[in-house]
Amino acid sequence: MEINLISDTVTKPTEGMLKAMMNAKVGDDVFKGDPTVNLLQEKVAYMFGMEDALFFPSGTMANQTAIKLHTQPGDKLFCDKWAHVYNYEGGGAAFNAGVSCKLIDGDRGMFTADQLRYAAEGRSDIHVPYSRLVCIENTTNKGGGACWDFEELKKVEQVSREFDLAYHLDGARLFNALVAKGETPKQYGELFDTISICLSKGLGAPIGSILVGSKDHIAKALRIRKLFGGAMRQVGYLAEAANYALDNHVERLAEDHKKAKEIETTLTELHYVKKVEPVETNIVIFYVKDNLDPMQFIDSMKSKGILLTPMGEGKIRIVTHLDYTDAMHDKLLKELRNF
Repeated sequence: MEINLISDTVTKPTEGMLKAMMNAKVGDDVFKGDPTVNLLQEKVAYMFGMEDALFFPSGTMANQTAIKLHTQPGDKLFCDKWAHVYNYEGGGAAFNAGVSCKLIDGDRGMFTADQLRYAAEGRSDIHVPYSRLVCIENTTNKGGGACWDFEELKKVEQVSREFDLAYHLDGARLFNALVAKGETPKQYGELFDTISICLSKGLGAPIGSILVGSKDHIAKALRIRKLFGGAMRQVGYLAEAANYALDNHVERLAEDHKKAKEIETTLTELHYVKKVEPVETNIVIFYVKDNLDPMQFIDSMKSKGILLTPMGEGKIRIVTHLDYTDAMHDKLLKELRNF
């Protein structure tokens, strides 16, 4: 029995999802003729209380599209030093949009409104880039699935408006945050200019992200998606997987969170573990003691059929997900205790 905890992207479609996909009605989405894609876009736009939405093959493309539509080459965006848009999107902000990133030294991927104000204030002349955009990531990947405090997000939004900055949310695991904090999509739709939502992580769809925003933003996004090579044809089969995930896999995210908390509890009791980051959702990040090489630990777990991933700086990551069963959970806890 292989236990793959590298990421929540490793999930495979459930039987119900596969059946829904095979029965999807499709058309040519480039001509806006795929009824299932259109339904998904209308559904998510309504869910977030926003005007329009656009389906993308990946979260990176959705984020990079948002950055490009909010900026011009030579501009600057603000994000946390651990943000996905800076660390894990191949330098796309610079390559695709010609934008530089002003990194804020936050805590577990989250900064404060005061930190943004400090970063945004100062000289504004021909020597410095125009400040255009603030990017938030919720939950934070490198921060261990941490959830932003919504009141702080509102304060960040106020500072963004004060400095005439667009406000984008990388909601790669936003539904994990919504379930964990008891929040609603509409709360976020009222706050942000654009939001990208990944459907292929905890929600369990095989592929796809969606970008929501105003009609003007999505009209621009449609052209940028084409520029990036993301225009798709009979993609309704994949959009139906996303529809199914939204209808069936949101509330169950709480199960992933529960298992992650149980892993956290076990790790804190083990003699070879130096530190465990606080667990709020489905990501567990921990450090082994200095006399143990993190890669040695990961390789040892791999020999037992348990796949974990390094995150750099000594971090080891475990991510619970739809395909992580109770039996797998019991085996993981046993092997951690017996190491």
